[in-house]
Amino acid sequence: MRPTPLRNFFWHLGSKNLNFANGKVRSLFQSATVERQGVVSDAVDGSLIEEQTSSCGRLSEDMPKHSNISDMLVDSFGRQHTYLRISLTERCNLRCQYCMPAEGVELTPNSNLLSQNEILRLANLFVSSGVNKIRLTGGEPTIRKDIEDICLQLSSLKGLKTLAMTTNGITLGRKLPKLKECGLNLLNISLDTLVPAKFEFMTRRKGHERVMESINSAVDLGYNPVKVNCVVMRGFNDDEISDFVELTRDKPINVRFIEFMPFDGNVWNVKKLVPYAEMLDRVVKQFTGVQRIQDHPTETAKNFRIEGHQGTVSFITSMTEHFCAGCNRLRLLADGNFKVCLFGPSEVSLRDPLRSGVDDNELIKIIGAAVKRKKASHAGMFDLAKTPNRPMIHIGG
Repeated sequence: MRPTPLRNFFWHLGSKNLNFANGKVRSLFQSATVERQGVVSDAVDGSLIEEQTSSCGRLSEDMPKHSNISDMLVDSFGRQHTYLRISLTERCNLRCQYCMPAEGVELTPNSNLLSQNEILRLANLFVSSGVNKIRLTGGEPTIRKDIEDICLQLSSLKGLKTLAMTTNGITLGRKLPKLKECGLNLLNISLDTLVPAKFEFMTRRKGHERVMESINSAVDLGYNPVKVNCVVMRGFNDDEISDFVELTRDKPINVRFIEFMPFDGNVWNVKKLVPYAEMLDRVVKQFTGVQRIQDHPTETAKNFRIEGHQGTVSFITSMTEHFCAGCNRLRLLADGNFKVCLFGPSEVSLRDPLRSGVDDNELIKIIGAAVKRKKASHAGMFDLAKTPNRPMIHIGG
């Protein structure tokens, strides 16, 4: 049996004896195969594991093409970037351990953060060039005082189809009705445990009940699905995977299990990582009728429905099966830096040229040049753990 990086990974974890649900996961993996990913199958103790060998060379024929996309948004591999994530603030009312080091982070002075007008000008430039989805992140975006005005202005941009937000849900409940009126039409709420005491340990703050209330409020307001992001860490919350899946039984909730990723200050360790294959195996063992959903070519998640459940379950597999070949995402940080890859250390300032008075044509050149420099894929997880990058709270969730 030939060695593969993925087998070596499982061996390193001491998981060489994993029995993946008596072949159930094998059929799920087989049904989940997407041509654009160039999937190669392999076996560990008779069970199928997939090793992704994404080829950006095939991208131009596999990804959907948009005729109204500016060359500014097309990289050298033909990927069209129609999704912009905007971090509105570096501040947060939680102190999640995987996002922020225990000693905290040095925050950018307010004068160096993008103003509402600067955010809107850049967003308008991206949308007029072909971006059709914007996600607001942070820090915690809901603590920004002008969040409703920002949502209202962004949702009015011609050509924007989706205005989304990722939030920790602490203050969301009381603001959500107004945010929905202002055009916020997609919602991700971060929650890593259903146990209040563990929530306080992980976030270094109280507030579990308020997050649950925000999730229920979002359901009541008609958000469908309400996406719940859960970073899974071995020894902390991996015993709650089935409990999170139960949230999808009677409500239109999409639980998104996220592999633990390395960022500056979060003390990443491979032993904390619970790989996608193992998480899926636990779900298949506990629930019947788990079926793969056909994913969009630019989808970051591997999506599943479960028989009898109103909601769905997804897995974000950045570490064990990257999805770089279909990446259509760009990031605008709160300090005005532009980042073409979440895991890439390179950034270019859009704030500085904006404040120096350049026109849109010059901004287009700066943005386009950065997009053209985007690599085919990010490094492997062990290399990422050694690569300098900002804390997640600076980058934006």
